[in-house]
Amino acid sequence: MKNAIKPWLVFAAMVSVITGCASSDLPTGTQTHLSAAQCRDLTDIRNGAPVTRERDMGELAALERAGYHPEWSLDPYYPADLQAAQRQVNIWYQTECAAAQRG
Repeated sequence: MKNAIKPWLVFAAMVSVITGCASSDLPTGTQTHLSAAQCRDLTDIRNGAPVTRERDMGELAALERAGYHPEWSLDPYYPADLQAAQRQVNIWYQTECAAAQRG
């Protein structure tokens, strides 16, 4: 049993992973996920404004920030990861873009 995994190593690894996951989602004051331009672009898109490259790039940047990576070819989670990123962007939009929604 020379190569047996020591329980304390497994425990230390689990604590490290859990700590990293928990600390990455901590609120940091006034940090926002969407810029003012992205809020404006998303508002325009939702209101049916004509499609432009700038609006598409703003939406794509928001989706990438939410964890979607379109450059990954043959992604086995393709529709699910895009939909998850869209849900996250919708949450950010509702909480961070209130002024753009009204204007």
